[in-house]
Amino acid sequence: RGRAKGYPFRREGPAKLTGAAKYTDDLVFPGAWYGATIRSTEPRARLVAIELDPDMDWSTVVVVTAADIPGENLVSAIKEDQPVLVPIGGEIRHHAEPIALLAAPDRETIRRLRSGIRLVTEPLPPVFDPEASDHVFAQYEVGSGDLEAGFAAADVILEGEYRVGHQEQLYIENNAMIAVPGEDGGMAVYGSLQCPYYVHKAMKKTLGLTSAQARVVQAETGGGFGGKEEYPSILALHAALLALKCGRPVRMIYERHVDLAATTKRHPAIIRHRTGVRADGTLVAQDIEIVMDGGAYCTLTPVVLSRGALHSGGPYRCPNVRIRARATRTNTPPNGAFRGFGAPQVEFATETHL
Repeated sequence: RGRAKGYPFRREGPAKLTGAAKYTDDLVFPGAWYGATIRSTEPRARLVAIELDPDMDWSTVVVVTAADIPGENLVSAIKEDQPVLVPIGGEIRHHAEPIALLAAPDRETIRRLRSGIRLVTEPLPPVFDPEASDHVFAQYEVGSGDLEAGFAAADVILEGEYRVGHQEQLYIENNAMIAVPGEDGGMAVYGSLQCPYYVHKAMKKTLGLTSAQARVVQAETGGGFGGKEEYPSILALHAALLALKCGRPVRMIYERHVDLAATTKRHPAIIRHRTGVRADGTLVAQDIEIVMDGGAYCTLTPVVLSRGALHSGGPYRCPNVRIRARATRTNTPPNGAFRGFGAPQVEFATETHL
């Protein structure tokens, strides 16, 4: 019917309708092993040591730590502050922080051995309140007019505080990546992702590859909504490091509870409004403060915060406006892209306030 009306069919439509489309977990690479991430359970601590249970047989698996990274131990991003794996002596900054990686020929071996990897740590005091944090990822101030004059002309001044929490993208397909080492020393990754060139840049930096050696293939992607913009770079690096060490393809397909616990979410925010209104309903002054919770690392927080700041006054004419916005670090998993990029949080506050 669409073609009869002059509209082209979606290119991927027939394959998805017939079940022929291959999502990451559908791809088959003979001899592939399975990978898993060993994570912190503490929100903040110093990593003292990684110990393997001497009573367990580690000869049939591979374990990767920060010491195995051939390039830079940093995830390529706007501000490169996030390690691929926390090194010995480094600081753990959230409860799901990747510390080590494990790969085995089958999932049962992973389930059996992962409990034999012990993280020795020294606890540090965590920060969970974004307003109590002294680490600012980004801050902006925009405005126009004369705020004091605007409030002086108001018949009513209304103040309000609005808070929004984390929100999960909940794509149908979990984060998934398969790394395949090449004979030329290169590495290919196949995954569910939104931004292939983010992943490509990250692979070059961390694995020490050339542009030609790093190959990124976006498989059919079962939803993203921003949740597969920056995060797949981490998963690709983890799978690739395991593949590099064991010399064979490695599959890393997140289970839902891991995806929920470890990946980026919409930024929680505190938004305060002080608004001056005339008796006829005309807005004469808006003073708005935004504090966003960036989580442990920067990711795309500066972009999210800027868009939130620019949308926070709503679609209303007001001659006197001041908007102050900042995003800070807390000891929680990093927050990142989610459809609307900061605007839904502030628009909720604006509409509720008005």
